[in-house]
Amino acid sequence: MTRPADRDLHRFTLAERWVHWLAGVLVLICVLTAAILYLGPLAVLVGNRQIVETVHVYCGFALPVPIVAGLLSRAYRADLSRLNRFTRSDWRWLREKGRRLSGDGVGKFNAGQKLNAALSAGSILVLLGTGVLMYFPDWTRLAWRTGATLMHDWFALAFGLLVAGHIGYALRDAEAMRGMLSGKVTKTWAEQEHERWAAEHDR
Repeated sequence: MTRPADRDLHRFTLAERWVHWLAGVLVLICVLTAAILYLGPLAVLVGNRQIVETVHVYCGFALPVPIVAGLLSRAYRADLSRLNRFTRSDWRWLREKGRRLSGDGVGKFNAGQKLNAALSAGSILVLLGTGVLMYFPDWTRLAWRTGATLMHDWFALAFGLLVAGHIGYALRDAEAMRGMLSGKVTKTWAEQEHERWAAEHDR
């Protein structure tokens, strides 16, 4: 029998999980195809450069679709609002290791998750914008296309590292992963990692 303290709390709706996983799959495809396009040994091993490039471009153009479609969900919009609000508690969370370990004062998302969301959104916008300039060369001058290519490459590298870090943290926290798979987490985990959100949930 489940103890009351360990009962499940609802963390993410089905719509939120679909947005996350669809966007995540598209991002991974973009990262993998980019690696094939830019790393010689991988390019030789895989071959079919034109097909790889086509997959990369269309997955990149499709990436904003699930993110924008998620706006139809009230819960998704509410979580975007939470992610977009950086509080004093978040700054303290970043400065004090004890707060990171205790979850003290942390709402539904901690400061690290908020920073990851902001950096991911910014990177996607930059990569999409520069990708458009590269894909439609007749739209702009050569100097703009050259700058767009350079910026696209460096942002792609930084974004790839950000994605790798995100996956690494997710794999280390089985309960957080469960929350994104099933939409539910235990109350005990919520109180340890997101104390303020757990209290709000009870109210």
